[in-house]
Amino acid sequence: MLSCSFSYGQDSFIIADGKHSEKLRFEFINNLIIIPVEINGVPFSFILDTGVSKPILFNLATDSLQISNAREIIIKGLGEGEPVKAIHTKGSTMKIGGLSNKNQDLYILSNTDFNLSSRIGKDVDGIMSYELLKGFVVKINFPREVMKFYNPSRYKYKKCRKCETKTLALEQDKIYIKAMVTQHPTSKPKKVKLLLDTGSSNAIWLFKNKKYNIAAPTKYFEDILGVGLNGKVSGKRSRIEQLVIGKYNLQDVKVAYPDSSSLQYMPPIRDRNGPIGMEVLKRFHLILDYPNNRITYKKNYLYDKPFKYNMSGIDLRHNGLRAIKDLVGGLNDVTRKEEGNHNGVEIMMQKSIRYELLPAIEIADVRDQSPAHKAGLQEGDIVLKVNGKETHKYSLQEVTEILNEKVGKKIKLIIERGGSELKFSFVLNKVL
Repeated sequence: MLSCSFSYGQDSFIIADGKHSEKLRFEFINNLIIIPVEINGVPFSFILDTGVSKPILFNLATDSLQISNAREIIIKGLGEGEPVKAIHTKGSTMKIGGLSNKNQDLYILSNTDFNLSSRIGKDVDGIMSYELLKGFVVKINFPREVMKFYNPSRYKYKKCRKCETKTLALEQDKIYIKAMVTQHPTSKPKKVKLLLDTGSSNAIWLFKNKKYNIAAPTKYFEDILGVGLNGKVSGKRSRIEQLVIGKYNLQDVKVAYPDSSSLQYMPPIRDRNGPIGMEVLKRFHLILDYPNNRITYKKNYLYDKPFKYNMSGIDLRHNGLRAIKDLVGGLNDVTRKEEGNHNGVEIMMQKSIRYELLPAIEIADVRDQSPAHKAGLQEGDIVLKVNGKETHKYSLQEVTEILNEKVGKKIKLIIERGGSELKFSFVLNKVL
């Protein structure tokens, strides 16, 4: 969601040891691809984001990383806040699995509170741009969390009756696909040009535009669409009747229409209509072929899964640590005693108390008029239990899934607010 553009030339990634291909395992968390990245010998975790043209490192003191040729710049991205300062450096060595680039441009944010880790539930240090992919044919298997990079001069396409290969448009370091959308049951299908954006966990966004007859929906709810480089991104969430990509027809798809204030620093939109994100892309095995401007789709088991909105209205994040009390049992003493003609062993057990510091799961946002909002939950509440399950035993993503399991499910929460424990309950309702 950073949507930043830069214009500096640099070398490309290569596969080490002269191999023709390289496999890279990733973590797929909250609809985002997280990969291991090493910069000048220092390990990090990055989000793979094809909507960004250069790698960006978050919140790092520059003296903790060996860098050179540095200068300060201003970066403008999505969000309702102000542009942020960054340090542009050239000539870094970057390694990602068996891929390497010895002359990588890098941007390091400075003096900013931008933090994705708390929202994802995993430490994330930066964003890897499309430059990782541009020199290769790349297969992405989301269910198996594996990417495979191929030397394009050696790669041969196999016959695949169940696949669909379409043209990619590469413009200013970004790739676009063409699709058809039908906004309402009574409206006509419209051709749209969509930015392929692996850094967006959403389905699709549409930019309101009279020329392309794309208007705000009549049935919607206001929401925070995400967090950009310049702050929160607000807008309207709705559904479209269908999204058609080649021979694939997706029904009742989630869509968002960002407010103009969140797009204030974006370049002129011209002929593009919005980004397509991971909520759609994860439903396919993908082959991204930047050198030949091609993309191949093959649906996977996620294809027929419904597009579900957050029914509770709660967005979670990690915020600080909580001391969790645990009772630990052990042998405290062993004594022998005799009772009548029988010898016996009496084992005396005593439990000790151990405290462990674990991330606190906090409510980051509560959507207005949602079930959680009507029940009285507030931003800043610490979630201790969900339906009797202690949240510290689960990942942030798992707790979010429990909160949005199915329509009609009753949710019971125990939260901490101002040092007191409070109980709340509500029922999940279908959104739109």
